[in-house]
Amino acid sequence: MAGDTPFRKRRLRRTKSSEAHQGGAGPAKGESPTTEHRTALPASPGSTPDDERGLTASLEAVRAADAPPGQEGHPRASGRLHTLRRGVAWSRQSALAAVGTVADRIIDIAPRVPVRDLATLRRQFPGLGPEELADKLVAGACNATATVGAGIGAAAMMPVPPAMLAELAAEITGVAAVELKLVAELHEVYGRRPRGNLGQRSTAYLTSWTEERGIDVSRPTTLNAALGGQMKRELRQQIMKRTVRDLPNLIPFMIGAAVGAMMNRRDTRKLADRVRNDLRRQQIPWDRLPELPPLEQPAKPPEELPEGLDDAGR
Repeated sequence: MAGDTPFRKRRLRRTKSSEAHQGGAGPAKGESPTTEHRTALPASPGSTPDDERGLTASLEAVRAADAPPGQEGHPRASGRLHTLRRGVAWSRQSALAAVGTVADRIIDIAPRVPVRDLATLRRQFPGLGPEELADKLVAGACNATATVGAGIGAAAMMPVPPAMLAELAAEITGVAAVELKLVAELHEVYGRRPRGNLGQRSTAYLTSWTEERGIDVSRPTTLNAALGGQMKRELRQQIMKRTVRDLPNLIPFMIGAAVGAMMNRRDTRKLADRVRNDLRRQQIPWDRLPELPPLEQPAKPPEELPEGLDDAGR
């Protein structure tokens, strides 16, 4: 008929499956493979069959592909989390190393802090009783620590991150030297000088400063605890606490100088009040004190101790 396609040009209908047409290489596009075909196909090198992987592995692959960047489980997010953890660990190790260095420095300067004995103090402040003399010592120490705080705050007017830890370490060491001197002389005023040589007394005063309390020389267990290894751990904790407390001193534009002076004055007075409250309960009157030998004086006082702290007018 007219319009019909000639017989020889008609397309032959496929009577066999697409697998036979494609030479067994696989199903035609759009058709699902049969079970026999899946079994006959060899696995690609390095791949794992789906039956062995299971549904869980497939779901994990889908979630990893669908997760946007920045969410947990994404490779980029895992890399950022690993970098953050490394940064936190490095910062913690640096802080612990800095605290350990400051603690070793304070332990080193403790025996070199010059301490006035009771006879010297009474000559410098004639006519004063124990409480009036202690008030004078506390006032002088508060002025000295305020000066240290103001000086560090002024030096940190334009703070540079690498120099911040050094500035805080210098302030803590300077304040510790002043307060160690105050603690030792308060023990002299209240008649509670610890027994032992210069090193043993320095360790006892250092423990008193660390724990913010007076040393009970009548109880051997107190001195034994003061000379033990626990003191160094408590000293590190005290230095870490003071480091966090002194962070506002680094505020620029001279604000940190005012804040540092105020906070150091307040902390020194608080320390003195706690030590004095402990010493008052075990105070020995001056007229009942046995005659004690003069205290040994170091050949070279520490550089962190402000000058003029031993003046009679302070």
